[in-house]
This record gives sequence, structure tokens and C-alpha cells, in this order.
Amino acid sequence: MRTPHPIELEIWEFSSYDLVIDARSPREYAEDHIPCALNLPVVNNEEYAEVGTLHRNDTHAAYLIGVQYSLANISRHIEEVISRVDPRGRILVYCFRGGKRSKLWAENLRTIGYRVDVLLGGWKAYRRWVRASLEQFPKQFTFRVLAGSTGCGKTRLLQALERAGCQVLDLEGLANHRGSLIGAVPGEKQPTQKWFDTLLLSKLRSFDTEKPVWVEAESKKIGNIQLPTCLHDAIGRATPLRLEAPMTERIKLWREDYPHFVTDPVAMVERLTPLKPLIGGEELQLWKDLAAEGEVDTLFERVMVAHYDPCYARSDRRSLPGLPTNPPLELSDLSAAALDAVAAKLASEAN
Repeated sequence: MRTPHPIELEIWEFSSYDLVIDARSPREYAEDHIPCALNLPVVNNEEYAEVGTLHRNDTHAAYLIGVQYSLANISRHIEEVISRVDPRGRILVYCFRGGKRSKLWAENLRTIGYRVDVLLGGWKAYRRWVRASLEQFPKQFTFRVLAGSTGCGKTRLLQALERAGCQVLDLEGLANHRGSLIGAVPGEKQPTQKWFDTLLLSKLRSFDTEKPVWVEAESKKIGNIQLPTCLHDAIGRATPLRLEAPMTERIKLWREDYPHFVTDPVAMVERLTPLKPLIGGEELQLWKDLAAEGEVDTLFERVMVAHYDPCYARSDRRSLPGLPTNPPLELSDLSAAALDAVAAKLASEAN
């Protein structure tokens, strides 16, 4: 495996520590954190807000109550977590900027006898490193791009390629969204932009730069998530493999991937209502009528043919200049077994 040269990209190896402690509040941790970090907050969300409010009017009182909360919380964490850490272990501590919360943790841990490092600049420095890395790291990879309209099996083929041992970057999986107006996963939220960036960089760093990375063609946004410009540009420069599948298979895939719209097609059309300026009122009314009548298969086909197929074609022509010269890969069967066979062949050809 080829690893990036230090001149090309600064590498931070957090995995070399036995424990990485995020000393920030749970709310800060939930927004983004170092992937291997354990949240052992010096103050919880409510305490953090209380100290911050008090600090604006009475700094001394804020420090008094803040240290009281901190010592009580650290004491509990030491009993519940730190007591089980090898005394010879190395520990990294960070907070927002590497200041007071990190110092409180570090001093207590050093008193116990642990070897402790404090992340210089804290999470703010880590976040700058992530952003800078994402504007450089994608340049080191060769991307193999799967293109094609909705329902043609791009995501399923990516999953089959991963089962075949290929390096796969599932951007929709990381973003927890299938793209488009109807791509939200029922009952689930997307990650924050910062956490997505962390997950993306962590995934890229797990890849071998000498082997290709398979990825699906995406717009610059997946739901609320923005792709790094460098990555989007790198995908756009690759010669794509265009997938095609018969409509019967595409409808079957939609039924399996969007069961909530099979049972409630009216809800799907409601989400697609913002498309009215593009498709026209007559087409939208047809979708509404099909949904009201429960004609799900006909509705799915109509939505794909009238909107998604021409939309994807325009987008691919604009963002994937190599597409017109590349013959399509016909997928007559989108079952897992059939796609595993296709993936095995593609993996063999890639090697």
C-alpha cells in the first residue's frame, strides 16, 4: 500500500493512542469529533450553557461553578472509564481550542501517572486539518465512476463491488440520503456537514492509493450535505461507466428501496411538488391522480421517464464529459446474485 508522503499531506494518527478523550459537551461532540474519540465531558450541555451565561456577567463566579462541575464529572469518568485504562497507556485529550477543559483533564491524568498529550488548537485545529485534507486527498486516487439514471442499480452494484473486495466510496451511505427530493431515509437524520467530512476523510484514508476507488456519480449536494469541491471535480474527470436496466427491474428496485412510498404514494408526490416549474402542472396532476388511485408501478415509471431520466441525462452530460464515448453496461437483472457476478467481472478487469 502506498501511503501519502508527508510533503503531500500532513498525517495525524490518532489511532496510536490507547484513548482519545473529547472533553467538550455532548452537543459539541454530536456535531463532530475525532472518530476514535470517547466523549468524557468536563461539563454537560446544561452546565456548559450555565457557565457560559454566568461568564458574561461574573467571570469569577463562572469559574467557581465551572470547576465544581468539572471536578465532579472528571471524578465520575475516572471511576467509570479511566480506571480500566492500562497505566502504561498513552492518552490524547482535546476540547474546543485545547484550553481549560483539556488542561483540567490532562493535569488530573498526569497526576495519576498517565502519559498525556493535549491536541494543540483542539477541535478547531482538527477541523481545519479535515477541511484542508479533503481539498488535497482525493487527488491521489483513481476513481471508477458508475453513472446512469435513478433505479438502474448504481448503489447496489457499488455494494456488490465492495463484497468483491474492491475499494468503494458510498457517498450516499455516508450522507444517509439517496439524493433527490425523495431521498431522505424515513425516521433518520443526515449527519452534520462536519461529521460527514470526518467520516469521508476517515474512509479515504483507509484506501490504498495504488488501487482504484469505485464511486457513484453525484451532484454537489446529497440532501443537505455538500461534497468537497476537490472530490467532486476528481469524480467529474473520471471516465464513467454508464449503467442501464429495463424499466421492469427499475420499478422493482424502487419498490424495494422505497417501501414507504409504495404504501403512501401521495406522500411521494407531495415531496415532488417543487418540481412543478420543471415538469408543468399537467404532468404533476397526472402524478397526483396515479397516487390517489394507488397505481404505484405506473406512477414510479412516469416519474422516472418524465423527470428523472432527462434530469440525470442533462446532469451527466454536464458533469461527466467522458460519458458519451463510453458504451453502457446493460444490467438485465438487479438481484444481488446477478450483480455479484457483474462485480466479480469488473473487479477482475480492474486488476
